[in-house]
Amino acid sequence: MLLLLLLLQLLLLLQLPILLPLLLLLLLLLLLLLLLLLLLLLLLLLLLLLLLLLLLLLLLLLLLLLLLLLQTLMLLLMLLLLLLQLLLLLQQLLLLLLLLLLLLLLLQLLYYYCYYYYYYYYY
Repeated sequence: MLLLLLLLQLLLLLQLPILLPLLLLLLLLLLLLLLLLLLLLLLLLLLLLLLLLLLLLLLLLLLLLLLLLLQTLMLLLMLLLLLLQLLLLLQQLLLLLLLLLLLLLLLQLLYYYCYYYYYYYYY
Protein backbone atom coordinates (compact mmCIF):
# COMPACT_ATOMS: atom_id res chain seq x y z
CA MET A 1 0.00 0.00 0.00
CA LEU A 2 2.82 2.32 0.83
CA LEU A 3 4.45 1.33 -2.44
CA LEU A 4 1.35 2.40 -4.35
CA LEU A 5 1.34 5.75 -2.62
CA LEU A 6 4.98 6.27 -3.48
CA LEU A 7 4.29 5.38 -7.10
CA LEU A 8 1.42 7.86 -7.18
CA GLN A 9 3.64 10.60 -5.80
CA LEU A 10 6.36 9.82 -8.35
CA LEU A 11 3.90 10.01 -11.24
CA LEU A 12 2.55 13.30 -9.97
CA LEU A 13 6.06 14.69 -9.82
CA LEU A 14 6.66 13.67 -13.43
CA GLN A 15 3.56 15.64 -14.46
CA LEU A 16 2.07 13.06 -16.78
CA PRO A 17 -1.50 14.20 -17.56
CA ILE A 18 -2.59 10.95 -19.18
CA LEU A 19 -1.84 8.87 -16.13
CA LEU A 20 -3.67 11.15 -13.73
CA PRO A 21 -7.15 9.53 -14.19
CA LEU A 22 -5.51 6.15 -13.93
CA LEU A 23 -3.82 7.23 -10.74
CA LEU A 24 -7.07 8.55 -9.36
CA LEU A 25 -8.71 5.24 -10.20
CA LEU A 26 -5.87 3.42 -8.52
CA LEU A 27 -6.28 5.59 -5.44
CA LEU A 28 -10.00 4.93 -5.44
CA LEU A 29 -9.36 1.20 -5.67
CA LEU A 30 -6.91 1.49 -2.83
CA LEU A 31 -9.49 3.28 -0.70
CA LEU A 32 -12.06 0.65 -1.62
CA LEU A 33 -9.64 -2.07 -0.59
CA LEU A 34 -9.04 -0.31 2.74
CA LEU A 35 -12.77 -0.02 3.27
CA LEU A 36 -13.21 -3.68 2.46
CA LEU A 37 -10.49 -4.62 4.94
CA LEU A 38 -12.10 -2.45 7.56
CA LEU A 39 -15.44 -4.08 6.90
CA LEU A 40 -13.86 -7.51 7.17
CA LEU A 41 -12.23 -6.55 10.43
CA LEU A 42 -15.55 -5.28 11.74
CA LEU A 43 -17.23 -8.52 10.72
CA LEU A 44 -14.53 -10.51 12.45
CA LEU A 45 -14.99 -8.42 15.58
CA LEU A 46 -18.73 -9.00 15.43
CA LEU A 47 -18.15 -12.73 15.09
CA LEU A 48 -15.81 -12.65 18.06
CA LEU A 49 -18.40 -10.79 20.12
CA LEU A 50 -21.02 -13.32 19.13
CA LEU A 51 -18.72 -16.13 20.19
CA LEU A 52 -18.09 -14.39 23.48
CA LEU A 53 -21.82 -14.00 24.01
CA LEU A 54 -22.32 -17.67 23.29
CA LEU A 55 -19.60 -18.54 25.76
CA LEU A 56 -21.21 -16.34 28.41
CA LEU A 57 -24.54 -17.99 27.74
CA LEU A 58 -22.95 -21.39 28.15
CA LEU A 59 -21.35 -20.27 31.40
CA LEU A 60 -24.71 -19.02 32.64
CA LEU A 61 -26.29 -22.35 31.76
CA LEU A 62 -23.52 -24.14 33.62
CA LEU A 63 -24.06 -21.92 36.66
CA LEU A 64 -27.78 -22.62 36.58
CA LEU A 65 -27.07 -26.33 36.41
CA LEU A 66 -24.71 -26.00 39.35
CA LEU A 67 -27.36 -24.10 41.27
CA LEU A 68 -29.87 -26.84 40.55
CA LEU A 69 -27.38 -29.44 41.70
CA LEU A 70 -26.72 -27.50 44.91
CA GLN A 71 -30.43 -27.15 45.52
CA THR A 72 -30.88 -30.90 45.05
CA LEU A 73 -27.98 -31.54 47.38
CA MET A 74 -29.51 -29.24 49.97
CA LEU A 75 -32.80 -31.10 49.67
CA LEU A 76 -31.00 -34.40 50.19
CA LEU A 77 -29.24 -33.00 53.26
CA MET A 78 -32.55 -31.84 54.67
CA LEU A 79 -33.98 -35.32 54.13
CA LEU A 80 -30.96 -36.79 55.86
CA LEU A 81 -31.49 -34.45 58.82
CA LEU A 82 -35.12 -35.47 58.98
CA LEU A 83 -34.07 -39.12 59.00
CA LEU A 84 -31.58 -38.42 61.80
CA GLN A 85 -34.30 -36.71 63.82
CA LEU A 86 -36.56 -39.70 63.32
CA LEU A 87 -33.76 -41.99 64.47
CA LEU A 88 -33.25 -39.87 67.57
CA LEU A 89 -36.95 -40.06 68.29
CA LEU A 90 -36.86 -43.81 67.85
CA GLN A 91 -33.90 -44.00 70.22
CA GLN A 92 -35.78 -42.01 72.83
CA LEU A 93 -38.83 -44.23 72.44
CA LEU A 94 -36.69 -47.35 72.83
CA LEU A 95 -35.08 -45.88 75.91
CA LEU A 96 -38.51 -45.14 77.34
CA LEU A 97 -39.59 -48.70 76.58
CA LEU A 98 -36.48 -50.01 78.30
CA LEU A 99 -37.23 -47.90 81.36
CA LEU A 100 -40.79 -49.16 81.40
CA LEU A 101 -39.56 -52.75 81.22
CA LEU A 102 -37.14 -52.06 84.03
CA LEU A 103 -39.95 -50.60 86.08
CA LEU A 104 -42.07 -53.64 85.33
CA LEU A 105 -39.22 -55.90 86.45
CA LEU A 106 -38.85 -53.93 89.67
CA LEU A 107 -42.56 -54.18 90.31
CA GLN A 108 -42.43 -57.90 89.70
CA LEU A 109 -39.49 -58.26 92.08
CA LEU A 110 -41.38 -56.23 94.65
CA TYR A 111 -44.40 -58.46 94.17
CA TYR A 112 -42.30 -61.63 94.70
CA TYR A 113 -40.62 -60.10 97.70
CA CYS A 114 -43.96 -59.16 99.23
CA TYR A 115 -45.44 -62.56 98.41
CA TYR A 116 -42.57 -64.54 99.98
CA TYR A 117 -42.42 -62.20 102.91
CA TYR A 118 -46.12 -62.71 103.58
CA TYR A 119 -45.90 -66.44 102.94
CA TYR A 120 -42.94 -67.08 105.27
CA TYR A 121 -43.91 -64.80 108.09
CA TYR A 122 -47.62 -65.41 108.29
CA TYR A 123 -47.78 -69.10 107.68
